[in-house]
Amino acid sequence: MAEVRKKVVEDTYNTSKIKVKEKSSKVKKETKKVEKKDTKKNTKEEKKGLFTRFRIFCNGVKNEFLKVHWTSKKDMLKYSIAVIVFIIFCSLFFYVIYVLFALLQSLFA
Repeated sequence: MAEVRKKVVEDTYNTSKIKVKEKSSKVKKETKKVEKKDTKKNTKEEKKGLFTRFRIFCNGVKNEFLKVHWTSKKDMLKYSIAVIVFIIFCSLFFYVIYVLFALLQSLFA
């Protein structure tokens, strides 16, 4: 098997004496603290009972339901008529194409 040799990189700038900023370590510590807090919140939420979670779900559904914009009766009538006209137009269009192809087939057969 072939061995992969690691390329040795020389430190031309002598970076071993350069001090690392302390901010990065503080950020790491803060993120660890945040992760610990999140796990505590999750355990509290999991301890809630079935009926409590169901009630919270129902309240969320109710709030979202109130945000729905319902169309007026006049608009619904317009949209329904437009859909029915479009269906009739499409069905007539495809019926005419079907009749034309049937006529062409009878002429050449």
